[in-house]
Amino acid sequence: MKREIAALKLPDLKKAVIVGAPPRLAMVDPKTLYVDDSYQRGLSERSMRLVRKIVEEWDWSAYKPPIVVEIDGRREVIDGQHTAIAAATHGGIAEIPILVTEADALAGRANAFVRHNRDRIQVTPTQLHNAMVAAGDEDALTIDQVCQRAGVKILRNPPQMGKFAPGETVAITTVRSLISRRHPIGARKVLEICVATGAAPVSADLIKAVECLLFAEEYKGEIDPERIAPIISALGESLANDAERFAAERKVQRWRAMASVIFMNKRRGRNA
Repeated sequence: MKREIAALKLPDLKKAVIVGAPPRLAMVDPKTLYVDDSYQRGLSERSMRLVRKIVEEWDWSAYKPPIVVEIDGRREVIDGQHTAIAAATHGGIAEIPILVTEADALAGRANAFVRHNRDRIQVTPTQLHNAMVAAGDEDALTIDQVCQRAGVKILRNPPQMGKFAPGETVAITTVRSLISRRHPIGARKVLEICVATGAAPVSADLIKAVECLLFAEEYKGEIDPERIAPIISALGESLANDAERFAAERKVQRWRAMASVIFMNKRRGRNA
C-alpha cells in the first residue's frame, strides 16, 4: 500500500528555530575527502567487512550521499565514511554525489556526527526481512514460504500493547538460523509444533526449546514429537515460570531450561 507524505498532527509540538542553510549537492572525487578521527569511528574489522560488502555490491539505487562539511579548504565526512571509502576503494567510480552542510567548529562537526547517527530509526530485522521478500531475495522467500506452510506469521513490528495473536512472531533471526541448521523440512516441523501450542507469540525461546527436543542428542528419540505441543499447552503459563527458575538454579539458557521442563513433564502430555 502506498501513501502520500502528509504533515502529522502532533499536540504540544515545539518547532525548532531554523538555523543555517540547507545542504547543497556536489560531485567530488571520493579520494579528496577527509575523516576527522578525533570524533569519528575508526576502521575496525567490522568496518573493513562493511567496506568490502559495499564495494562488491555497489548499486547506485541503494546509494546514500555522505554528509560533508567544508573546513580550512578541506571537505570532511561527518556521516557516510564507509560509503566514501568504498567508492575510493572501488577504482571505477570517479565521482560521487555528496551533501555539503555547515558546521565550522570542531564541536559543531562532532555534534552533527552525533545527530546523524542518533536521530534515525534503525531498520528492525523483521522490517528488513519483509523488504528482502519484496525484493525477491531467495533466502528471504524460503523463510517466508516455510513460515506460511507452518502457520507462522512474521510481523513487521510488534503489535500495540504487546497483544500477539496465536502463531505470530517477530523472532525472524531465530527462524532464519533454524532454517539454516535444519533446512526447510526440519524447520517446518519445529514451527508447526510451536503453532500447535497456540503460542502468542511464537517466541525465540519456544522455537529453540522445541528444536532442542527434536534434534539434540540428549532428547532425540526420547520424546514423541506429537506430544510436545500437548505438554506445552497443558503446562500453560507455569512453563515460563518453571523455566525461569530452572535457568537460574542450573545457570543455563532459558530456552534450554524450557526444553528440560517440557521433557520432565512428558507424561503430562500423554495424559492430555
